[in-house]
Amino acid sequence: MTAGRGIVHAEMPRQNKDGSPNVGMQLWVDLPKELKSCEPRYRDLRAKEIPEVTADKGKVKVKVISGRAYETDSLKELAYTPVWLLDFTVQPGGHVKQALPKGWNAFAYTLNGTTIFSSESVSRPIPQYHNVVFAQDGDSIEASVEAGADSESRFILVAGMPLDQPIVQYGPFVVTSRDEVMQAMMDYQTHSNGFERAYNWESEIGKSMVH
Repeated sequence: MTAGRGIVHAEMPRQNKDGSPNVGMQLWVDLPKELKSCEPRYRDLRAKEIPEVTADKGKVKVKVISGRAYETDSLKELAYTPVWLLDFTVQPGGHVKQALPKGWNAFAYTLNGTTIFSSESVSRPIPQYHNVVFAQDGDSIEASVEAGADSESRFILVAGMPLDQPIVQYGPFVVTSRDEVMQAMMDYQTHSNGFERAYNWESEIGKSMVH
């Protein structure tokens, strides 16, 4: 979803009837200053639209949600600004070497198992639910799982173009100056400049989350 100008939304998972938890990830990506007031838009990406690649003799699988991996590209025009989002599953003994655009910000977040990330002859095992931030001057990352590991590992790899702009956040508004925050709040309170339809809006999913 590109928030842009004048959108009210609720990012809540619908409750499962059997009470089982939902597992998901939400990534917030800043927009360039000149796009802060763009028209909002929503893009559903179905599982069948996401290419999945197998490598290293079946020990590595990657869902190419956005970007490029193993000579395979994702669907195009998913967002206004280029962001890579790759979902890796690595079996014991598997090894990944993934190219990244040089100069971009990049990080990996481990969802399952222990993943060994290597850089400049230094390797570090990273356990579940940890974040690994990579240096901007690199052009690839390497990851592996020990051959004797008890379980597969899973991590997401995210990369985006640096914007080098101020970030001013107040509530749900993320802009580049205090004046822009004040303007956004005024627009919301007066239901103007894109917020016309926000008057008395309520989230149907949100109602189900209140007990």
